[in-house]
Amino acid sequence: MADAEAEATAAPPKKKSKALVWVLIAVIVLAGGAGGAFFFMKKDKAKVAEKPKPAPAIYYQFDPAFVVNFEAEQLVRFLQVTIGVMSRDQPTVDFLKQHDPALRNDLLLLLGNQQYSAISSVQGKEQLRERALESVRAVAKREGGDPQKIEAVYFTSFVMQ
Repeated sequence: MADAEAEATAAPPKKKSKALVWVLIAVIVLAGGAGGAFFFMKKDKAKVAEKPKPAPAIYYQFDPAFVVNFEAEQLVRFLQVTIGVMSRDQPTVDFLKQHDPALRNDLLLLLGNQQYSAISSVQGKEQLRERALESVRAVAKREGGDPQKIEAVYFTSFVMQ
């Protein structure tokens, strides 16, 4: 009987110790998961923070505005456009200033060859803006500049009569 009583009293601690082991395992697994998630989230934020900020935009404004005439349904129409060019590189902006006559020439030819109906819509103006960017980049390439440093061309004024 003494053995039976000893077994009865010894059995409950085994159940408690098994439950305690499982609780400890669950706590360790959860803590490890939380730590891993924290590590990976912090690592992704660090990658985002490491991206270098682009240099500030520098604009070159052609002055005076471009004025061209073109035919539209047998009427003579006029177009006045003020154009700005954006880069993030000061030597490129200096290059644009130096080659202003060549740039103005090519842009005037481009603007003068437009159809009134084509550039009277927003989509037409956007296409013309893209072609103007290509024209400016072509002059840059032809004159020894870096065309990829010329990021955008903007129409800051666009008047048709």
